[in-house]
Amino acid sequence: MIKPPDPTLLDTQLKTTNVPRPWRIDSVVDGRALSVQLDAAALDNIGDEKARRARALDLLHSALFRGRMIAQERLQQGADGLDTARLLSAVQDEVLKALYAFVTRHVCPVEQGEEEDRIAVFATGGYGRNVLAPSSDIDLLFLHEKRSGQRAEQIIEFMLYILWDIGLKVGHALRTPKDCVKLSRTDVTIKTSLLDARYIAGDTALAAAMQETFFKQVIRGQDIQFIEDKLAERDARHALQGDARYVVEPNIKTGKGGLRDLQTLYWNVRHILESEDKLEETSLEQVMRASELTDHEYRIYVRAARFIWTVRCHLHYLTGRAEERLSFDLQPEIAARMGYRDRKGRLGVERFMKRYFLAAKDVGALTRILAAKLEAERKKKPEGLRRFLPRTSSRPLREAGFVLDAGRISITGPEVFDKDPANLILLFVLADEVGADIHPDAMSAASRLANKLRREIREETRARSLFLAALLETTDPARILRLMNEAGVLGRFLPEFGGIVAQTQFNMYHHFTVDEHTLKAIEVLSGIDQDTTSDYELARGLMPMIEHRRALYLALLLHDTGKGLGDQQVEGAITARRAARRLGLDAADCELVAWLVGHHLEMSETAQKRDISDPRTVAKFAELVGSLDRLRMLYVLTVADISAVGPGVWNAWKSQLLGDLYHATAAALRGGRTDETGVRVELAMRAQDQKAKLETRHGTIPEVLQDMEDAYWIGFPIEELRWHAQALEADGAQAEARLREDGSGVALLVAADDRLGLFADLVGTIAAKGASVVSAQVFTSASGRVVDIFILQDDTGGAFAGGEARRLRKLEESVLQALEGHAGRPVFESRPDRRAAAFLVEPSVQIRNDISVDHTVVDIGGRDRPGLLMDLAQAFSTEKLSIHSAHIGSYGERVFDAFYVHTESGGKLMDEAVKTSLKRRLFAALGHDEPDAPSTPVRKLRRSRAADSF
Repeated sequence: MIKPPDPTLLDTQLKTTNVPRPWRIDSVVDGRALSVQLDAAALDNIGDEKARRARALDLLHSALFRGRMIAQERLQQGADGLDTARLLSAVQDEVLKALYAFVTRHVCPVEQGEEEDRIAVFATGGYGRNVLAPSSDIDLLFLHEKRSGQRAEQIIEFMLYILWDIGLKVGHALRTPKDCVKLSRTDVTIKTSLLDARYIAGDTALAAAMQETFFKQVIRGQDIQFIEDKLAERDARHALQGDARYVVEPNIKTGKGGLRDLQTLYWNVRHILESEDKLEETSLEQVMRASELTDHEYRIYVRAARFIWTVRCHLHYLTGRAEERLSFDLQPEIAARMGYRDRKGRLGVERFMKRYFLAAKDVGALTRILAAKLEAERKKKPEGLRRFLPRTSSRPLREAGFVLDAGRISITGPEVFDKDPANLILLFVLADEVGADIHPDAMSAASRLANKLRREIREETRARSLFLAALLETTDPARILRLMNEAGVLGRFLPEFGGIVAQTQFNMYHHFTVDEHTLKAIEVLSGIDQDTTSDYELARGLMPMIEHRRALYLALLLHDTGKGLGDQQVEGAITARRAARRLGLDAADCELVAWLVGHHLEMSETAQKRDISDPRTVAKFAELVGSLDRLRMLYVLTVADISAVGPGVWNAWKSQLLGDLYHATAAALRGGRTDETGVRVELAMRAQDQKAKLETRHGTIPEVLQDMEDAYWIGFPIEELRWHAQALEADGAQAEARLREDGSGVALLVAADDRLGLFADLVGTIAAKGASVVSAQVFTSASGRVVDIFILQDDTGGAFAGGEARRLRKLEESVLQALEGHAGRPVFESRPDRRAAAFLVEPSVQIRNDISVDHTVVDIGGRDRPGLLMDLAQAFSTEKLSIHSAHIGSYGERVFDAFYVHTESGGKLMDEAVKTSLKRRLFAALGHDEPDAPSTPVRKLRRSRAADSF
């Protein structure tokens, strides 16, 4: 087995002995020998066209196969992706040249007395740039004269059929030189294709004439228009993909920071060099060496190109197709092939993805810098200037060394940062103050000199003040911090944040890298703070009451800095305290920042996994928080954190859960009743108040509700209680569903006589209808009647069935059948998902009697699947345990559910034998169908390691 290369090899110029030596194409595919073999095949099979074609096909396929296998072997031995892509391109060249010679000499020869058709074959697209991914299409341009006839068509047709028969995907165009010029003037895609066009075979004079005409009539003098077109094309592509560089399943070709962005820079530079007749070579390195990039930026560009091309080649070879998306199921495999191993608690796949996102970050910074440089360079030409941008001259700003140049913040020279590194932060503060973008020269200098922000600079009063101003006093702190992050300044000045730059979490719940998630959270907080959003009503109301705004912003910026270091809250508190002290905060604020970071998950987990109608839940949380100001801060931080996880993660249902917990805790803190007994009294008073309100508004309360516990009365707003009362006035089994007013889900109200297994039947019926239960509350009257309230959503987190009346009625009918004992056991189709199968999800079950006053709480974690909730409920039923409430949480491929249960006698589960039996049943439910789930070799390896650890 070939040992995978060390990842550091990809950042070198292939100088180590472990990497294959540079290749010569004739040692891989000897084009001259291949042509001789094809000639022999034609001579050996004169008169037998079928045999001649079959032999030619075999020779060409063998040559191509050999070349591709050698390229793959070199990649596995440590060659980088650019080397591989160039070798594949060269192999393809030899095959095409030999094929063209064979066709024109033996298949479609020029008959005596006939004039030869003039044809030229060009490679276009990536192939035209001399780079070819293992499974990419072969893009060809067949150039012919207008008068070309039947023979030209026969040549092209024969070549295409041969190429298709040897397994190639060929994209082709047939054009005259006049067509090329005409079409490229109106279509930037065709123009770009012709810019890349590279002669392969055929009439050299025709090829040279076309290219000369193209460069004279289409390229020269058209730089600005081309650059604008390509940048607009790039922006549209980014917008289509969500305009986010740090999505955790990136498209390495078209995604932000991917190969297409690198190519856009290459095209823009090449267009300028071709226009000015300064282009000597067309290789990526030579073109970019002649660009406006500094030596430092050039090295970053080439390093990023080599790395991303390496990932792409491995991706194509692994999947056997032109796969460009680095999906979860493929990430561990690519990481292993590129030599990334688990280290110090960090998965190899996470180390690999961090390296990828650092490369994408570099590409983004270079795109910004070089695009602006090219634009500025083109502005020197009067005609371009008048057409696109107003003419302005630089003027000094109030801060020495800073100027406004063509509407952008710039510097008089790198010495501005050399003399006072704190100016590296001032640059970004001024950009917000003036309301201007940053000049590419200043951005480039900041990136190069960010390492000057060493420890002694970080502790200087001026630098600290400027940084806190960037965080707290700018109009758009997220934008400023993002620019600082792109330049590498943020992570240098705040090394705790630097540790999470480009860091990924290998799960399906988080949509962005850790640093991007953090900056999105700052964006949400800023919107709440400045009241520029219509969302987050409670948070916007609380924000003006928060006394320690600086501590809140800093805590949010640092809240995930403990990830990858152990317990993220414990380690995060340590890093946050250290950073706050270095920034000059007083002791009280330092401890407040550390407390917020050290408990930033507590409110979310309590609201979503605990029954907040239970006095002990509120008492323990109130004791943890301790003050109203901390409660307000923790609530706002939690809202921003959840909202920044990904699209749709924050919703009205989570808003209600957090709001209910906030109000219950605030009431306890205001009344000074934070102990368990005091909270119980407070909740009892609220329950009596709710009951009295219902009697006033509705009248006589239905018998089934008369003796409901306090938890029922405080668990719903008065309007929902009125709905319950109206629906339950009739006797017998009841099922009624309606869309919640806030649109967060569908509320399903169920009432019936209690029986063993009822809850399992209900959740199975609900799941069979395609609904996801996100909350279930079960209340039992003294007469043995149960009232269950389920909150139902769809797979996307929206209200089940969109609240459509027809589907809700069908749901009610099915639930009524289940209440009458006619449910049957639903059969759920297995839905294998290779993406989800990439994750090794360890099941967990904890049975606890310390969380609730009256109930045993069973915390369950494991892989999500259809029908899981039904199987879990059945396990409780089998052990004769009644479910009081269920709190269902889905986080990507994982679920974390909490069940409040009690025994037949109404007490807590204390019997150790029953506990053991219950655990066994729950683990069996969590492991059901797991062996049949799709898997990957890396997952199997990790599974075996996990098994060995027991």
